[in-house]
Order: sequence, then C-alpha cells, then structure tokens
Amino acid sequence: MKQSIHPEYRPVVFRDRAADFAFLTRSTRTAENTVTWEDGQQYPVIDVEVSSASHPFYTGRATVLDTAGRVEKFRRRYGRTGATA
Repeated sequence: MKQSIHPEYRPVVFRDRAADFAFLTRSTRTAENTVTWEDGQQYPVIDVEVSSASHPFYTGRATVLDTAGRVEKFRRRYGRTGATA
C-alpha cells in the first residue's frame, strides 16, 4: 500500500435520531460534532436518516405488493363479458 494517499480511518458514531439508535464503527468520514460514547470517550458523530433500526425491511414494516390479486381485480372490473371478437 502506498503511504500518505489514503484518508484517515478512525472510530465514528453513526446516529439515527428518528429511531434513537447509534452505533460505533470505523470510517473515513469526518464530522464537526462530537458525542460522548458509552466508554466515556469523545467520538465524531454523523447523523443518518435511515439505519437498520428504522428501515422498513429490517423492522418488518415493509409492505408486500399483491400483484396477482391486483391483476384479478382489474380483470373482474374491466374484463370481457363473454363475447370474443
């Protein structure tokens, strides 16, 4: 690996305010704000809009589209009435 061409890789807290969830990981992202973590040390904090705690897929609130039911409903409503052309 070449020296002095890579960004600094350091601990950073990512925080999802909507879900009141935060996790400590390592990243090259920088931030001006800091937060005191559970271990008592100060870490840069990056606020994110969506995390695994608030994403519908991971929380089980995802909606599944019933395309077969929608097609049948369309055919019942607008389908032919028996005469073929």
